[in-house]
Amino acid sequence: MKIEQIYTGCLAQSAYYLVSGNEAAIVDPLREIKPYLQRAERDGVRIRYIFETHFHADFVSGHLDLAKATGAVIVYGPGARPGFDARIARDGETFRLGSISVQVLHTPGHTMESVCYLVRNEQGREHALITGDTLFIGDVGRPDLAQQAADLSQEQLAGLLYDSLRNKIFPLGDEVLVYPAHGAGSACGKNMSKETVSTIGQQKADNYALQSDMTREEFIREVLDGLQPPPAYFPLNVKMNRDGYESFDRVLIRGTRPLSVTQFEEAANHTGALILDTRKPEQFTRGFIPNSVSIGIDGSFAPWVGALVSDLQQPLLLVTEPGREEEVVTRLARVGYDNAVGYLEGGFAAWQASGREADSIPTIGASEFVSLYLQPPQVVADVRKPAEFSEGHLAGALNLPLDCINENMHELPKDQPVYVHCAGGYRSVIASSILKARGWDNLVNVAGGFADISKTGVPVVQESYSTAPASGHY
Repeated sequence: MKIEQIYTGCLAQSAYYLVSGNEAAIVDPLREIKPYLQRAERDGVRIRYIFETHFHADFVSGHLDLAKATGAVIVYGPGARPGFDARIARDGETFRLGSISVQVLHTPGHTMESVCYLVRNEQGREHALITGDTLFIGDVGRPDLAQQAADLSQEQLAGLLYDSLRNKIFPLGDEVLVYPAHGAGSACGKNMSKETVSTIGQQKADNYALQSDMTREEFIREVLDGLQPPPAYFPLNVKMNRDGYESFDRVLIRGTRPLSVTQFEEAANHTGALILDTRKPEQFTRGFIPNSVSIGIDGSFAPWVGALVSDLQQPLLLVTEPGREEEVVTRLARVGYDNAVGYLEGGFAAWQASGREADSIPTIGASEFVSLYLQPPQVVADVRKPAEFSEGHLAGALNLPLDCINENMHELPKDQPVYVHCAGGYRSVIASSILKARGWDNLVNVAGGFADISKTGVPVVQESYSTAPASGHY
């Protein structure tokens, strides 16, 4: 028996590859299926099942393409109503895989169809629990994503989650391995550990949700406290996972179509496409195509696209580092952005060589910024999350969290310099690019962000923050 955790850092997501004998199963696959097919071919096994823990909100699963390529059966938990052929398992139903077994444990709460998969080894002993979004390391899945579909309040869903944890997971042996669907940085929970594997015993000791003396009412209060609003693309991803989607191969072919400078410019002018520049932030600030938005591929790319681009059908024109076009299109498709219509052949260098107009955003280091800041008045836009801001910020700074920048940018003046910073420099460039495209021309980006600013010894303000911070600083 083999259980391989396939962790994708940009989404903080784990898929699982199970093998026994000449049979394999994939749990919660990502959109691109080639890695799973390659593993099966390498091991000389047939993928027999695709086990889904629930209808995912934060990414588009590869279940449909994988089933088409392998003939594997897609399995969901009780109550799931997919728009395609799938096996809807009963609570407690067991599936044989080679000489091991996989039992379905219905664990509603995160969503109504949520399940965990209990893997028993060749001797029939409980070995591992693949928990999906029901149980994370140090946390549990948020119970506010399925309210409308379930016609239940988040309090009612939280109560169901408490029951699932107590009745289905708590009785398992302490030595059983815990394999969750997500780690720190995912928006599917609020305070996940950076660890991606644990045991039932460790979670009983460390996870607030599995404390034996916690009442149902205490759990409901705790799990709902500090929940941030989910990203806008979450319900759209649920719909794609439930109802179906376009083949990833077709999405990839369309998105990786090379466009000359002339073709790219015509498409930008006549299709309403958003120009998405995925180069490094420091490359972007030195020069970019006017009105383009920077979201660097080397940061938390897909979640920020999901947070800032509200329409999954928005046509996208890509400016990438040469050779990374397929990677960009793949990572967009993972979260349902399937309408990339091509990329600029030759990248920004080709645009420059054509003599066309380019733009830039002035950037200064922390020391130079602080010397200016100490000569007030200065307008400082801090685009970190409220919890980060409360932990320490500059006096007089405006907190305009990046994920709300479209709603709050009116607070910034256009007739004087605005200094923009985040924690390390990634988010401030995204924010500056959005503001620049909306007509703010007096922007200055602060490289290194608050991490470098705080090293200068400038006084900072600390405040209390009443709600728990979301895990991960992007």
